[in-house]
Amino acid sequence: MAVPEPVLTAARSARRVVVLTGAGMSAESGVPTFRDAQSGLWERYSPEELATPQAWRRDRPFVLAWYLWRFGLVSTVEPHAGHRAVAGWAGADGPEVAVVTQNVDDLHERAGSSEVVHLHGALADWRCEDCAQRYDGPLPSVAEGVDRVEPPRCGACGAAIRPGVVWFGEALPLGPWSEAVARVEDADLVLVVGTSGIVHPAAGLPAIARAAGAVVVEVNPVETEVSDVAHHVWRETAAVALPALVEAARLPER
Repeated sequence: MAVPEPVLTAARSARRVVVLTGAGMSAESGVPTFRDAQSGLWERYSPEELATPQAWRRDRPFVLAWYLWRFGLVSTVEPHAGHRAVAGWAGADGPEVAVVTQNVDDLHERAGSSEVVHLHGALADWRCEDCAQRYDGPLPSVAEGVDRVEPPRCGACGAAIRPGVVWFGEALPLGPWSEAVARVEDADLVLVVGTSGIVHPAAGLPAIARAAGAVVVEVNPVETEVSDVAHHVWRETAAVALPALVEAARLPER
């Protein structure tokens, strides 16, 4: 796999790299994208009907069953070569590499990345709906066809345990958003991988990075809303492009 020369030049000179990832990154591992994830008994419902505070308040057991089903899906897949390449890029002789992701799975962490900012929360980060205390206790199992599961209760206040994700209509947590902005503003190179660029405010990060002086590279097999913001566009998938880029960046220049 030949790496586009401008992309390789930017990667070799960068000391601080941020990799912004979206649904396309996880899709290559077999995680269905958010709107393609419905199957079986859930195919009658749109994700927007289930991923809202209103839906949770209306029927907690129903929404929880859907999230536990999604949690189970993610647990059956593995990080791909692109995840592993990003995780292995940093090192004694490599750049600082941070991941800012819109994905709620843990594939970057399982690949070995330690600097991961989850803009939209994480499926594994269950918490109390009232006091926000993290919940690390047992989760109910969901058999095929089960559409209602009573949520566990918080040991501190007794309220229901909810998924630690950002629902439609909820603001992004200030901490992860502030860290994401700081990371891209301080970066030399920002790789935008597998994201459509239509979900805000995350979609604004490439423009913030470019305005701050970073080289912005889009890695995506199709044109997106990010394409016009990027300095360079590489029409390839993450699992193919990222290992090739990391390997080439490590080779001595000829």
